[in-house]
Amino acid sequence: MRAIMIGALRASLVTWVLCGIAYPLALTSLGQWLMPIQANGSLERNADGIVIGSRLIGQSWNGPEWFHGRPSVTTDTDPNDPAKTVPAPYNAASSRASNLGPTSKDLLQCIPSDWQAEASHLLSSWEQAVRASSAVENWHSIVRPHLAVHRTLSAGMLALLAVWHNHRIAPRGLHEGLSPLQRTGSPSPEAIWLAALGYSALAA
Repeated sequence: MRAIMIGALRASLVTWVLCGIAYPLALTSLGQWLMPIQANGSLERNADGIVIGSRLIGQSWNGPEWFHGRPSVTTDTDPNDPAKTVPAPYNAASSRASNLGPTSKDLLQCIPSDWQAEASHLLSSWEQAVRASSAVENWHSIVRPHLAVHRTLSAGMLALLAVWHNHRIAPRGLHEGLSPLQRTGSPSPEAIWLAALGYSALAA
């Protein structure tokens, strides 16, 4: 038992020395030797040598020669009242979302007044637009069951499945209460798919 405990302690000590001391020191030394600027945060300094930011983090540049990033909404603690916050654009210490979204009124206020009406309409449309990834995932969910049964269904059953899908009323979502045929503007006198096949309303 004693030999097992000594072996375990020795292995723990070696692991601690290698991973907790040797490895961090080696990486730090290599970083300071090969790329000292990047290892220290790619800091940006002014003419007086004072650090004013990092090249890797968005800054509130106001010169015409600089690229203006997306408006930031980060905040910082109010120096007069620690219980409150004050706007602090591009605050790297903040863990909250750092950009103004399309529904933000502050973003609209940053746009010249002559363009605010058009920008408001554009931002509203942008917020309601379906993302490409969501559209792909949605169509994959719709098509996957049909592809899975395609190998085992006859042509007649596939036609029946197509009729059911085209007359199926969406229970929720953007097209709630409408079928694919109704959304495309095609005439659809029968709302029930069984009735569209010729069955009586009672059977449907």
